[in-house]
Amino acid sequence: MIRVGLGYDSHRFQPPGPLTLGGIRIPFDNHLHGHSDGDAVCHAVTDALLGAAAAGDIGEMFSDKDPRNAGRDSLEMLREAVRRVAEKGFGVEQADVTIIAESPRLAEHRDAMRQRLAEALGIDVGLVSVKAKSNEGLGWIGRGEGIACVAIATLSST
Repeated sequence: MIRVGLGYDSHRFQPPGPLTLGGIRIPFDNHLHGHSDGDAVCHAVTDALLGAAAAGDIGEMFSDKDPRNAGRDSLEMLREAVRRVAEKGFGVEQADVTIIAESPRLAEHRDAMRQRLAEALGIDVGLVSVKAKSNEGLGWIGRGEGIACVAIATLSST
């Protein structure tokens, strides 16, 4: 059986940097404000996995009301989501992420993000795609107030 899940996350910018996305630290004047480390890429992929397995969502697994999640490493949260979907009898087949941001430019960081995500997902890097798009100056993203991410993940029954 094949299952597909969609994940979305967004966070506003807040000084100081650096920025954490896809499990890597990117030199930048701001970080993404959040209860954890604010890694919107990992959060979107986590929700995509959980959605595909009908296993809840990131807010259920890692409540922002729980002080243990303050500043938490989002790659570790993703690894825990992989364990949860495995317990439900699913393995990760692939993941595809689109980051929507005006800045910073992310092309030079894509391969490192793909590698970190692949390691956390337990799959080959060739099965992970990371793309970055601008919002062409439109809305809160276009004004440079933050970043949004959309992710799709495919699972198969084990």
